[in-house]
Amino acid sequence: MKQFKQSLLAAALVLAASGAQAQSYPTKPIVLVNPYAAGGPADLVARSLAKELGTELGQQVVVENKAGGGATIGAAYVARAEADGYTLLFGTAAAHIVTPLIQPTPYDGIKDFTFIALAANQPNLLVVNPSVKANTAKELIELARSNPGKLNYGSSGTGTSPHLGGELIKQQARIEMAHIPYGGAAPAITDLVAGRLQVGVMNLSGELPYVKAGKLRALAYASKTRSPLLPDVPTFAEAGLGGAESASWYTVAAPKGTPAAVVNKLNAALNAVTKKAEYRKLMEAQGTELATLTPEETTRFVVDDAQRTKDLIKSANLKLE
Repeated sequence: MKQFKQSLLAAALVLAASGAQAQSYPTKPIVLVNPYAAGGPADLVARSLAKELGTELGQQVVVENKAGGGATIGAAYVARAEADGYTLLFGTAAAHIVTPLIQPTPYDGIKDFTFIALAANQPNLLVVNPSVKANTAKELIELARSNPGKLNYGSSGTGTSPHLGGELIKQQARIEMAHIPYGGAAPAITDLVAGRLQVGVMNLSGELPYVKAGKLRALAYASKTRSPLLPDVPTFAEAGLGGAESASWYTVAAPKGTPAAVVNKLNAALNAVTKKAEYRKLMEAQGTELATLTPEETTRFVVDDAQRTKDLIKSANLKLE
């Protein structure tokens, strides 16, 4: 009985300490690790988020770029960091799911992290070069079926959301297209505009200026609802590709074991940022969708996407190495 009372007292002390930590947190700057190079799409979102999050928390949030290794260098750094809420990861599917699936990593992409919130979701856009004789997704599918393997589609790299999004389209529509991976979205879009590629499946933000200029033709948007930036472009479901939706997403995650009180405080602050009118306007102008999820909902979002990715890799027999 005495031992039981001591255990209860110890648990109460831990809870009290956790609550006190959350009340005072943060007392120093927070580091948000971006596992990609400075200046890229992820960096733009990370820095915009860090600025607003710092205002919300009353403490500076500093973005540190630790690029390389398919996003594993930055992810591994955070996984090894002290679980006190002062080192966070601006996480992506590459860091948490894809790279750990295709190569050994010094961390488990899901089990070694505490997911806090969904920071951003950037759906892909299916486009073609104007020379392609397809004005709708249905016409593109018919063209691909009558010319198996002769159309090619570009992506920002093997294993990226655009690559997997293209494979989902092929699987859903039962068509064959050759995948041409690039070292980023910019060179892929350059070749797409020049006509060296016929089809593109990439984030809306990168393709949007060329669609607006008439240099690319948008056929379908890979989200559940139409984009306000391209209201005349149907969703994948409307275009007959329901189930092939894909996006590049960003989460904020902490090392496993971060106190729940700290996680909840960060979640509340992050969700408050996504509700700010000016921030929403900035993100939506880049084709970014925002959502307010709890830590549990964010974890489920990542776990579900991991399962979909595993299923796709297996069913399509993808070689991502």
